[in-house]
Amino acid sequence: MKVYFGNLPKDIDDAKLGEIVKPFGTATSAEVVKDRVTGASKGFAFVEFASDDEAHATINALNGKDINGQAVVVNEAKSKKDAPKAVAAV
Repeated sequence: MKVYFGNLPKDIDDAKLGEIVKPFGTATSAEVVKDRVTGASKGFAFVEFASDDEAHATINALNGKDINGQAVVVNEAKSKKDAPKAVAAV
């Protein structure tokens, strides 16, 4: 199961995120999304877990918690097909 992390502090990288979720389960991947030009964190990430139970444990433990001064948003990641579509302004 893939989990979304939002409102992450800019100093969190893939390795730090992996350490943050480690007490709750085995992350098969942890990727902080970065700006293509600057390489700076965009403040959100995705973590894939080996099991749904581990993913749910992480969501329950970390959603709304303070990480380096910011309350993070943690929930089940939505697939691109479920994401709202952007509408062009006329």
